[in-house]
Amino acid sequence: MTPEMVMDLAYKGMRMSMIVAAPVLFVTLFIGLLVSLFQAATQINESTLSFIPKIIGVCVVLVIAGPLIMEMLVDYTRALFTSLPALIG
Repeated sequence: MTPEMVMDLAYKGMRMSMIVAAPVLFVTLFIGLLVSLFQAATQINESTLSFIPKIIGVCVVLVIAGPLIMEMLVDYTRALFTSLPALIG
């Protein structure tokens, strides 16, 4: 196994983790921004106010994008296991 193969595996793994985590992180960031703007406009400084909308947003994103994310992870894992003999030998 050459260093290039190791770097390629690391790159693909990090890319996959970013693709899988991006929808949830972006929705959480957007909801947090909206709640912060609301809190600044109304001067309501309650730290737990952003918690429930973020949980609801994450659940909605996982329901909508969950099958696509799972399919991508299964395809990646299948490709990784298929290329395993070539990587070892």
